[in-house]
Amino acid sequence: MSLRAAAPVATVVEPLFAQEAGSSHASFAPPPRRVDPAPATLRGMDTTTTLTVPCPHCAAGNRVPAARLADAPKCGRCHQPLFTGAPLALDAAGFERHARSGLPLLVDFWAAWCGPCQQMAPHFGAAAALLEPLVRLGKVDTEAEPALSGRFGIRSIPTLVLVRDGREIARQAGAMGRDQIVQWARGQLAS
Repeated sequence: MSLRAAAPVATVVEPLFAQEAGSSHASFAPPPRRVDPAPATLRGMDTTTTLTVPCPHCAAGNRVPAARLADAPKCGRCHQPLFTGAPLALDAAGFERHARSGLPLLVDFWAAWCGPCQQMAPHFGAAAALLEPLVRLGKVDTEAEPALSGRFGIRSIPTLVLVRDGREIARQAGAMGRDQIVQWARGQLAS
């Protein structure tokens, strides 16, 4: 059994509290964003291929070389960023577009009345900032999209389903924290 060192992770440090000039009140700043410089090949992605990444704003398909995903690509039609660092609300058509793009899709099946779903929502959003652009994150409301949740046999919520090329490759039921979501997704994609 060989032990490999983990890829170094750079951290962009921002102050936790920012104080406005002339004010004695501090405002909360978001936590520092971790940037993973590891190449996409570590996640099982071939960097020589070109992906068709749907725009989260206008749904246009954009051809992006896998090696250029981390270069903050923008949509050719609406000129908005293709990766926002936040999960997308997906309906059936949006799910199909993103699930078949070649980019892995991590989907949170949830419902508004579900307490654990509400508790996990901010953690899932924070995980999007860490996993994109190598993984697209989306949320499917099981009440609004019963056919989609039925297609995947969702029996409990929250349930995370990892999809690659339109096929489910992993599933995890139950609420998780940000670091657990990131670790689970990366572990599933590495295997």
